[in-house]
Amino acid sequence: MTAFPSAVRLRRAAVIGALCAGIAVTGAGCEEKADPDKGTNGVGKQTPEKIEDQAKAAATAATSVHLSGTLVSGGKSFTLDMRLKADGGSGEVKSQADTFQLLRVGEQLYLKASAAFWGKSDSAGKLGDKYVKVPESDPTYKQFRGFTDMHVLLDGLLGLQGKLTKGGYTTVGHTRAVPLVADAGKGGKLTVSLEGTPYPLRMERAGGAGRVELSEWGKPFPLEAPAQDQTVDYGSQLPTTKDGTGTGASPAPSKGTGTSTGGTGTGGTGTGTSGGSSSGQGADLTKG
Repeated sequence: MTAFPSAVRLRRAAVIGALCAGIAVTGAGCEEKADPDKGTNGVGKQTPEKIEDQAKAAATAATSVHLSGTLVSGGKSFTLDMRLKADGGSGEVKSQADTFQLLRVGEQLYLKASAAFWGKSDSAGKLGDKYVKVPESDPTYKQFRGFTDMHVLLDGLLGLQGKLTKGGYTTVGHTRAVPLVADAGKGGKLTVSLEGTPYPLRMERAGGAGRVELSEWGKPFPLEAPAQDQTVDYGSQLPTTKDGTGTGASPAPSKGTGTSTGGTGTGGTGTGTSGGSSSGQGADLTKG
């Protein structure tokens, strides 16, 4: 008569043990805690400073990235949606005034904008929705090229200011990640992947100056010059813009510097027309 209760107790103990192992909780009869770093790349165990260094190193070594998000400067915002790699990039830059499609293959830069952007000249009707070859001698070339330069953009964006702390583990999309917070959030927030290579996945800039998502690290994408019937070549000088002053844009992100354009000063990145007037759309990616 004593064997039967013993068998029941054994079965009960086995069931409790299985439940504890399966749900990994702490409680009566359960002594093991779940390891938050299990299955990760281990970067979350390191100091915030080392995590930041590894994230920047991973970004520098990457062959490509998809960068998208909103940046804010002086109360004005614009969006980027760019696919970038070492020898060029393509995508869209949108300000409150204009939208530009940019494509760079090697050193050849192409710009596509609406007919309205090009003004009322005879050439405007020919340029709408066409890729215009931007000559390297034109000031617009240097101004727009930075938007298609992977490392220029990343250097300008991936900057935290102040003392770093680690936040609790989170996810970006379906990827586990660890956030780094600078100066209690005032100096920006960088979220780094806990899976595979510790790539930056999200950057929230200091002072609420925008947020960008970084994805598809190392993923190849086609980068080809547009078809000949979709391309217009004006030689060494671009036609005038809608305000009649020529084509231009505020410089793309630089590290620690800003440049004024026309009558209105804009540092870092943005879009505007050169010459006597400017649309004032710009943002210095090194500042809030």
